Amino acid sequence: MKKFLGKTMTGRVVSLHLGNNDDLSKEQRESLNAEIGGFAGDKHQGFDRETWEGEWEPAGTKRRNERQWSGVSTEELDYITERLDLTEPLSPATLGANLCVEGIPEFSLLPKGSKLLFPSGAVLLVEEYNPPCGDMGAQIASKHATRSGQPLDDKAWLRPASGRRGVVGVIDVPGEIWAGDHVEVRVYEEPDIRML
Repeated sequence: MKKFLGKTMTGRVVSLHLGNNDDLSKEQRESLNAEIGGFAGDKHQGFDRETWEGEWEPAGTKRRNERQWSGVSTEELDYITERLDLTEPLSPATLGANLCVEGIPEFSLLPKGSKLLFPSGAVLLVEEYNPPCGDMGAQIASKHATRSGQPLDDKAWLRPASGRRGVVGVIDVPGEIWAGDHVEVRVYEEPDIRML
């Protein structure tokens, strides 16, 4: 990703997804309304959330919601699909992603502070990388088959998805996002303090 720091890239929104399901899966939509608190009607909408087991704070601690949206790329989904030898492509909806983009190399490696800008004026701010988890692996295993016919283990996806699971963030500027929109990505680069 170092070669992309401070650069601007352009990609395209392939699909959009919204849902409030317990299994975190989402349904495809033509557009999403990005509000300051998240995508209207989505499970991850809100200014705060509770921590889960394994975070720095004890599970159930109320904290700022840095996960108002999640995004993945077709290139990284294709990589995971190929490594798992799936009969059908891995869907962003299965992974609980709100948006899927194409044309952004190493999408999962976008640094904190990078911005995704859309034609409506909506801006999504990247907070962090979204690591793969075992619970999502169980969902993938229940919905997908392999070309070899071998059953998928719940943890099989962890290695191929490592570094390719996508990113999460917050809504920086509200607006409507449509499938097919071009998205401009401004990659954040920390200022060189030697130049100040």
